[in-house]
Amino acid sequence: MTNKIKHIVVTFVMVATILGISLFAWLKPADAFSLSERRKLSQFPELSFKTVISGDFMKKRFMICTGGFFLAVIAAFIFIFNCAKAPVVQDGTWTGVGNGRNGNIEVSITVKDGKIADGKIISEEETDFAKPAAADVMAQAVSKGNINSYDAVSGATITSKATAEAIRNALVKASGQQEKAAKVKDDSCDIVIIGAGGAGLAAAIEGVQNGAKVILLEKMGVCGGNTTSATGGMNAAETTVQKALGISDTKNQFYEDTMKGGYNKNDESLVRQMVEKAAETVDWLMGIGVDLSDVGKMAGSTNKRTHRPKGGAPVGAHMIPVLEEAAVKANVDLRKNSKVLDILKDGNRASGVVVETNGQKYKIMAKAVIIATGGFGANPQMIVKYKPELKGFGTTNHKGATGDAFEWIKKFDGQLTQMDEIQTHPTVVPGNGLMITEAVRGNGAIMINRDGKRFCSEMATRDVMSKAILEQKGQTAYLVFDTGVRKSLKAIEGYVKKGLLTEGETPEALAEKLGIPAAAFADTIRNYNEIQKSGNDAEFGRKASEMPRDLSEGPYFAVEVGPAIHHTMGGIKINPAAEVLNSKNQAIPGLFAAGEVTGGVHGGNRLGRNAVADICVYGKIAADSALEFIKK
Repeated sequence: MTNKIKHIVVTFVMVATILGISLFAWLKPADAFSLSERRKLSQFPELSFKTVISGDFMKKRFMICTGGFFLAVIAAFIFIFNCAKAPVVQDGTWTGVGNGRNGNIEVSITVKDGKIADGKIISEEETDFAKPAAADVMAQAVSKGNINSYDAVSGATITSKATAEAIRNALVKASGQQEKAAKVKDDSCDIVIIGAGGAGLAAAIEGVQNGAKVILLEKMGVCGGNTTSATGGMNAAETTVQKALGISDTKNQFYEDTMKGGYNKNDESLVRQMVEKAAETVDWLMGIGVDLSDVGKMAGSTNKRTHRPKGGAPVGAHMIPVLEEAAVKANVDLRKNSKVLDILKDGNRASGVVVETNGQKYKIMAKAVIIATGGFGANPQMIVKYKPELKGFGTTNHKGATGDAFEWIKKFDGQLTQMDEIQTHPTVVPGNGLMITEAVRGNGAIMINRDGKRFCSEMATRDVMSKAILEQKGQTAYLVFDTGVRKSLKAIEGYVKKGLLTEGETPEALAEKLGIPAAAFADTIRNYNEIQKSGNDAEFGRKASEMPRDLSEGPYFAVEVGPAIHHTMGGIKINPAAEVLNSKNQAIPGLFAAGEVTGGVHGGNRLGRNAVADICVYGKIAADSALEFIKK
């Protein structure tokens, strides 16, 4: 019997006893009372037809009995409240596990006199910048003696929540309340979706909104995948937001920019579909609750078309919780820690999946299967297989981006495309995989080398900038900006809180802290301010529209950056209906794919902010196509 059931039983017995005694006292015959008791009761009318009809009998007795009744109820509520408090935990050392971004976070806590006396992180696989979040939550738990509340570290909320979850699970063990994992069983649905990142969540919501029974599977313990780390925003043209802000843009220009950015290696039909559907997808997302009300201009875009949260806040950390909440509210059957092992085949069509959770395997039969597992940026062996020169590169990808789906589609003769097209992101903090959003450069920042000088256009495409940085001393560079740029973009505050920025009151002071020539750096700042004022960057070709402000407001800030593997642009070949194609370019019945797991949309280089457009547009399309297939 669980503690909860015990509390309910004890409460019921207590209330029943109190009420029973009160009722007995009320109905008890007079001769059963003592002389003194009868004197007290003489003030109350005797029981008779007349006194009952007149109300005299019940008047005082009712008041007293009612008072007794309410006292019983109050006592019961007090008892229930006390029972509802955190169960008493046993002294000793206990372990617990929580779901971090890159895997499990395991902790050990020591309980003394019912409180947390000590604790430590046993194991975790979080990034370097997120590790302090775990330590901070543990320190707070030990300091307070409990984990009823904690202050999440800004920018590392997944890690903070996972650590708190692990501590709570350890306390559950200490209270003797741990329940055995439920046995799994085979299941069925209309659409099963593999992967709960941006594409999978979009597909799931679209599916249930149109009447489908949807099961959404995520192998990690949290939703989001790489989308969680998306900082810039979502590209779209001819949107209601642009029109409201007076921004002139066209879908055709969006198409041209995307093709040019991808060196015209893109699948034209896929790009056209993304461009055409992006505006309505922005409206759809905003209807769900995603804030895309701010619009900025980023590298590779002719016009302002990057839609993001108000003030330029990171889009992924905002979008994923909103989409997950919307999916749950819409009755999507979301199952985390559920790893797909294979896709089932019935004849020539996809018919379901094999799943493993808590070491147990089971099948989900489905009328349609959507693959939304993301890319393979966290699989170094696969990276080197397709692009050997990237051996040893770091990655911005979460641990789950391993390219599992490419094996699953072999039985269907599924086709892969452009697997060697792998993009590096130029502004990643060395050692921890944290991307610095291109919006920082878009809002006016510059790049300098260890000589204190600019070396390229800061608004060049990612591949060009990555190559330029690797040609500098130390193969890294410094992203530099002033207080004016900082004020213009909320995302920068996250970098401040993470302690990533070096600060100096003047260019000379900042240069001294960075260990670079102060005079040369000060000259670079003065020269750039003149260039910005004239709108003519003769040496590097940065456009006037790409230099929205000068760098004249101290203090000044810098962060060291370098390239890391960011986006795998190759993957499963699909058509504009998000149907997976075989080697004969025929649609595989019942099999669909969306997001970074697919190839062809971005060609030889993905423009920043096109990823969020890709995953959301094709996530919705995959669900719509699956629904059409089911109707046949």
